[in-house]
Formats: sequence, structure tokens, C-alpha cells
Amino acid sequence: MRLFQLVALSVLAASLSGAPAFAGFGTFDASIVAAASQLHLFQTEAAAQAHCPRDDVVWLNTNTGIYHEKGMRWYGRAKHGAFVCRKEADAAGDRDSRNGQ
Repeated sequence: MRLFQLVALSVLAASLSGAPAFAGFGTFDASIVAAASQLHLFQTEAAAQAHCPRDDVVWLNTNTGIYHEKGMRWYGRAKHGAFVCRKEADAAGDRDSRNGQ
């Protein structure tokens, strides 16, 4: 069987038994959810900078979780994105672009 079929069967069996569907896949980490909820998204660079005056503002592609620094090719240009504070993005689990774009 393919992996996704096994997972689907596991979820179905768990839902019928009343057990948590992904109990064997690890534990829920509330700190990750708390960090992600602290991420503030801004439509303008100035608004983000006003929110975090001592931090760098980056452009976060909200679909991929990858952010771009000012001067990079995709800064402010990705279709789905927002200006955010770098430290908040890092705390939410987002990461810098690895290819410098």
C-alpha cells in the first residue's frame, strides 16, 4: 500500500474508535502555535517597521513560509505575502530564502 493510503486508513480507524488520529506521529507542541499566533502581517513596509522599530522587516511569502530581505528579487513581490518582523517570522517557524532571491 502507498503511504497516503495507510495514513487514510489509520485516520479512519482512529475516528471510528474515538482515539486521536495521529497519536503515534508525535505530540502537540502548544509553543509552536503560540509563536505562530504572534506573527503580525502588514500591507506596508512602514507599518511593519513601526511595529518592530528595532528589527528588520522582511517580506514573507505566506504560502511557503519563506521570507525575503530588502534588496532581494522577491521582496514585496510574491503573490501571496506580507511584510513582517524577522524575529516574529523566525519564532513562527518561517525561514530566510536560501538562494538569495
